Amino acid sequence: MKLILKNPDSFINERIHIRCDEEACLDAAWHYHPQFELLYISQSTGIRFVGDSVSHFSAGELVLVGSNLPHLWRNDPSYYKEDNSEKVKTVVIKFMKNFIGNETFSYPEFSSINSLLEESKYGLSFGPKISHELHDELMELVNLSPPLQSIKLLEILHRLSLTENKTVLSSTDMRQYATEPSKKIDAILKFISDNYASNISLKDVADIACMTTNSFCRFFKKMTNKSFTQFLNEIRIRNASRLLLEDELSVSQVCYMVGYNSITNFYKQFKLITGYTPNLYRQTI
Repeated sequence: MKLILKNPDSFINERIHIRCDEEACLDAAWHYHPQFELLYISQSTGIRFVGDSVSHFSAGELVLVGSNLPHLWRNDPSYYKEDNSEKVKTVVIKFMKNFIGNETFSYPEFSSINSLLEESKYGLSFGPKISHELHDELMELVNLSPPLQSIKLLEILHRLSLTENKTVLSSTDMRQYATEPSKKIDAILKFISDNYASNISLKDVADIACMTTNSFCRFFKKMTNKSFTQFLNEIRIRNASRLLLEDELSVSQVCYMVGYNSITNFYKQFKLITGYTPNLYRQTI
């Protein structure tokens, strides 16, 4: 998935832009933009990438992505089939820091919101309690007039700034400021995302990047803050956790469906990434 700078013409003269998507996530590229992005998933499931964080998402997901932080939401493969009947509904709110006025958040009375926006450089995921409380207001935002959208967004950010029900996503500051796209990371991440259930080798992905394995390992670590093996395991385990929750499949079936040939290694990686064994995850979560 190409890491690209997104700044559509329709947004250049707007400080805030709100839309409601009812189609599967169509972005093919791991991308970033100067606007902050508050994204609410009302319906659908899939995998999200924010900075160096890889995680499963489902209905109720509410995430704030900071300015210039690479990110991507991809729905599960079933959502892209022609005969798909699964519903998608996503509210996307993009805004500049000055959407309510220049230097507004530098004033003491807005210090909590300013701190929230600063913290969002790592990406923030909000818990189900605050997400549920804000559901109606988030869904209604797209129908408001521009002045009311700004006022309501300010209120929502204020409430989010006061909650402790949030999780920092990326372990490091991965904000991008270069404008040149990376074709190599585009091809690599797309290949991994599309083929994680197959037997992918380090040489396979290095060949896609037209690099030696050693050069590829350095490049991938620099771009994602993770080793290739760590990244691949996270993709597999996040998809496995979804299958364990949503389908009547045995643990061994899930193991092989997401690309593992060893049930022992699957258990090891699942515990390492989620903190649970597969069976305990299914019973507890």
